[in-house]
Amino acid sequence: MADFSRVKDLLERQRPGGEVAVRGWLRSARHSKDVSFLDLSDGSCLAGIQVVVPRDLVDHAAELRKLGTGSAVEVRGELVASPARGQSLEIQAGAVELVGDVAEDYPLQKKRHSFEFLRTISHLRPRTNTIGAVLRVRNCAARAIHRFFQDRGFVYLQTPIITESDCEGAGELFRVSTLDPSKPPRDAQGEVDFSQDFFGKQAYLTVSGQLEAEIAALALTNVYTFGPTFRAENSNTSRHLAEFWMIEPEMAFCDLAGQMDLTEEFLKEIFQTMLDECTEDLEFFNKRIDKTVLATLEHIVESPFERIDYTEAVAVLEKCGRDFEYPVRWGLHLQSEHERYLTEVHIGRPLIVTDYPRAIKPFYMYVNDDGKTVRAMDVLVPKIGEIVGGSQREHRLEELDIRLEECGLAPRDYWWYRDLRRHGSVPHSGFGLGFERLVQFATGMENIRDVIPFPRVPGFAEF
Repeated sequence: MADFSRVKDLLERQRPGGEVAVRGWLRSARHSKDVSFLDLSDGSCLAGIQVVVPRDLVDHAAELRKLGTGSAVEVRGELVASPARGQSLEIQAGAVELVGDVAEDYPLQKKRHSFEFLRTISHLRPRTNTIGAVLRVRNCAARAIHRFFQDRGFVYLQTPIITESDCEGAGELFRVSTLDPSKPPRDAQGEVDFSQDFFGKQAYLTVSGQLEAEIAALALTNVYTFGPTFRAENSNTSRHLAEFWMIEPEMAFCDLAGQMDLTEEFLKEIFQTMLDECTEDLEFFNKRIDKTVLATLEHIVESPFERIDYTEAVAVLEKCGRDFEYPVRWGLHLQSEHERYLTEVHIGRPLIVTDYPRAIKPFYMYVNDDGKTVRAMDVLVPKIGEIVGGSQREHRLEELDIRLEECGLAPRDYWWYRDLRRHGSVPHSGFGLGFERLVQFATGMENIRDVIPFPRVPGFAEF
């Protein structure tokens, strides 16, 4: 494997010369009387490299005449200057070997395909320019996220995927069970007897790793999770997935102000890394998908984040004269249209809204002295609105019990979470960032299903 070069590395060479070996998949193959031209890509960068195959080599290996789009090949030859427009280097092939079979009835041709069509062939769509670029940006972002936290001494925590807790209290959970659905055991009341299930009670796929991260933060000080989460929300919008990845740091001895500082620093560093390391791919998105991609990312990196509280935000929206689709009133959730107005029009840069009404926020958020609001925060950015949500956690046992009851949750089901408030409880904070939401924002892709390799949505879990 060591003697094969990546296409990216070959194209970055400053001058031609030398024998090279490369392998990948053909985007196209043109055969003429005297020569064949192969456009070969290995996914290492947006561009492919042209391979020129002389007639005598084709005649020597008859299967080369059958090569077409989608076929996998290994090529050895000389890296030479290219006379073709748009490329400086190409390979003069000395040997071409077909790997596997010739691709037949290959559905991806050298033309634009709709994203709806590409979702039906998710096993092949990473070979397209757009999805290949998305996956490279995802990789860059994931690497930058780990580097950000590791450089600051955070411990990477793997939280459970199967849980008995509903962190958000919303009830949109996927149940995990080994019981026979056609004839489950029943208790004396005729209800399904989950005591006979695998875990001895009802279990679910997690909606968040936050509660477990709080356990670790109250021992290791600063931790973060980065893993899959699940929501059984029957929504078919361009912003929702049933399975998605979340980044959730949790910091002990940290109040809301400290968390907001870290969040701003985090977003700026991640986006700057993307700009530095994914230049070619982001320029592609800026040209083909959304002409504001680069300017928006640069704007966030360069701009200080404004901070206002929810009450002020509602007052601004009520007085702005806009005819919003959703009503604006203190005590209601801010919708995407409201969030976008605040960040795009009213402030003109990224914005952090704090201190939301307690009635619309989960049980774990710290209750302010006014008794009406909690120490929550949402980071709003242009084009999508909220991108990060977080809060200072309620570390007072008495207040936590009140909030659990308010939210219709049984304190006994959260005995261990309550126990943390009895043994060395300290102020602590954390936030959550949907990874796909981050990638969708950075690339300008319209539908979140196109920024995850294999989307899971209502009615669809193929591949």
